[in-house]
Amino acid sequence: MGDVAMTVPVLRVFRETYPDVKLTVLTRKFFAPMFSGINNLHVYHADVDGRHKGVFGLRRLSNELHKSGINAVADLHNVLRSNILKTLLSLNGIKTVQIDKGRTEKKALTRSQNKIFAQLKSTHQRYADVFEALGYPIDLKTHTHPKKQSLTPNILSLTQDSTKKWLGIAPFAQYESKTYPLELMVEVIEQLDRGDRFEIFLFGGGKRETDILNNISCKYNNVTNVSGRLQFEDELKLIGNLDAMLSMDSGNAHLAAMYGVPTITLWGVTHPYAGFMPFGQPVENAILPNLVQYDQIPTSIYGNKFPAGYEKVMHSIKPETVVEAINNL
Repeated sequence: MGDVAMTVPVLRVFRETYPDVKLTVLTRKFFAPMFSGINNLHVYHADVDGRHKGVFGLRRLSNELHKSGINAVADLHNVLRSNILKTLLSLNGIKTVQIDKGRTEKKALTRSQNKIFAQLKSTHQRYADVFEALGYPIDLKTHTHPKKQSLTPNILSLTQDSTKKWLGIAPFAQYESKTYPLELMVEVIEQLDRGDRFEIFLFGGGKRETDILNNISCKYNNVTNVSGRLQFEDELKLIGNLDAMLSMDSGNAHLAAMYGVPTITLWGVTHPYAGFMPFGQPVENAILPNLVQYDQIPTSIYGNKFPAGYEKVMHSIKPETVVEAINNL
C-alpha cells in the first residue's frame, strides 16, 4: 500500500504537466480511492486473485490493456507479475519502461561490512525517472497538494466536530523490527491524552490490530479507534483532514504525506537513506534509534533482516522524545 501511495504525488505532477495525455493506473480495486482526487485519471482494476490470476490471467489482462489503446507503460513495480505483463505487452509493440530500484546501491547501504552510508535517490524520483525515460520528464518540485476533502456523516460520527488538534497514530508496521514497542506507544498516547490538546485517531487493519486498538482507546478520553469503522475511502478523507500523523516506516506515513499532512515517522532497522521518506516531509520529522549503539542500521530495506542483538532497537527511542516532537510540530 505504501508503494502505491508514493505514486500519487508523482501522478499529480504528471497530470498537471501533461493534461492531454490519457493516464490509466493499473492497480487493485481496493487501492482505487487513493487516486480519486486526480482529474482525468482512469483506474483499471487488476483482479490478480480472480480473472487476472496466474500467467493465463495476465495474458487476458494484457489483451484487455492492448484493446484499450494504451501506447506506453510505466512499470513502477518491477516484480515478477509486472515483468510477465511487460513481456506480453512488448509482444504487442507497446513500449514499456521499468523502475530502476537501485538494488546495487541499496545492497551497499544495508550490508554489515564496508557499508556505504549515503542518501539514495527517493522512490518518488525513481518513479519520475520512469516517465522521463518514456519521454515525459516531470519536476516533482512543482507538486501541489489537493484541498482538504469534505467529511462524510460516517467520519463526523467519529470526530464529533472536535475543535482540538487532530492527530493520527498508526502504531503498526509489516515487521516487528520497525514497529515501536506497544507498551512505549501506550506511554506516548497516555501523555498526549493527559495534555487534552489532541483528538487522537488510531489507525490499523485486521482483527488483531483492531482488537489491540480497541483495548487502548477505551481507556482514554481523547482517543478513538478508526480501524474497522470506516470504509477505506472515508479513512483516506479523515487522514487528509488530520493536523499531524505519527507513523512507523509504513503505508500510513505515505498516505498522510500524499495529502500534505505533517508526518512524524519512527524508524527501526530501516533508514530514510534508502529512499522511503514520506513525500515532502523534512528529515527532522524522522525519529531514529540510537545509531551509535546500533551502527549497522539500516540492516535491510524493508525491515525483514537484522543481526542478533537488534531486536530492540526501537526501545532506544524514548516516549518523551516522540511526545516532544509532536508538541513542537
